[in-house]
Amino acid sequence: MSDSNKTDFTNPSTFILLGTPGLEAAHIWISIPVCAIYIIAVLGNFTILIIVKKELSLHGPMYYFLCMLAVTDLVLPTSILPKTLNIFWFNSREIDFSSCLTQMYFIHCFFMMESGISVAMAFDRYVAICNPLRHSSILTNHVVAKIGLTVVLLGGMLILPYILLVRQWPYCRNNIISHTHCEHLAAVKLTCADTHISNYYGVFVLFCVLALDMFFITVSYTQILRAIFRIPTKDARLKTFGTCVSHLCAISAFYMPGLFSSLMYQHVQNVALNFHVLIANVYLLVPPMLNPIIYGVRTKQIRNRLLQLFSHKGT
Repeated sequence: MSDSNKTDFTNPSTFILLGTPGLEAAHIWISIPVCAIYIIAVLGNFTILIIVKKELSLHGPMYYFLCMLAVTDLVLPTSILPKTLNIFWFNSREIDFSSCLTQMYFIHCFFMMESGISVAMAFDRYVAICNPLRHSSILTNHVVAKIGLTVVLLGGMLILPYILLVRQWPYCRNNIISHTHCEHLAAVKLTCADTHISNYYGVFVLFCVLALDMFFITVSYTQILRAIFRIPTKDARLKTFGTCVSHLCAISAFYMPGLFSSLMYQHVQNVALNFHVLIANVYLLVPPMLNPIIYGVRTKQIRNRLLQLFSHKGT
């Protein structure tokens, strides 16, 4: 006799997103900082794109990579926010199965792209400091375009197996995801199939792609620091290192919350579910907000252009 409490959800028509379990009464209040963060992220990243486009002096590799980062930082929070606000404001918890997979794809794909862009920006800093005379000949527009295309294709292709596996698995427990968006690990736990392939592939992506990205960034900055310490004067060393501070801050804001959330989800058992949900939203919403602020404050050309725009508006 079959178990009457076990329903076959093979390719379910919808998933149910619970939002932040245990904090349902506070959803309206939680939505206020979420909206503020998103608005700042959108305005900041659009501002970066407009300034780089209009300012001819900013048409160089570093700022092209910055524009790629800005586009990624626009798409990443936008992939989760509409549904998250529907849950917070209207208690609209259902999401179509195909829409859930699409959202999952965009989240992971653009997360991978942002990691790849961080590597490209580290390489740009390495060439600019360690081999400044050849910077323009090494990082030509053609090379920058190739790097950008490689990052997009790599991110898109590496995440595709995740989605294909999730799509083909049978769902025989329930269709409830205790999250504000379609998180991959939360969806995998709903299946009644052997998910070892997905687990192994996840380890491959984490350690052979993201860890490799962090390794390349570390190697780049090791060489950069060696070059900086060879500069004879302290003022010149500080000035050269100052050109890297924005990128180092952006890397920290991007990698640390994501790694913390992933490790906590997999290895820490006694953490409240709503805390995990909030942390997972932090690493998707906060870095896109911080990056334009970091580069706007720390990059002289962008800061001067912003001051010019505001001074013209004030007159």
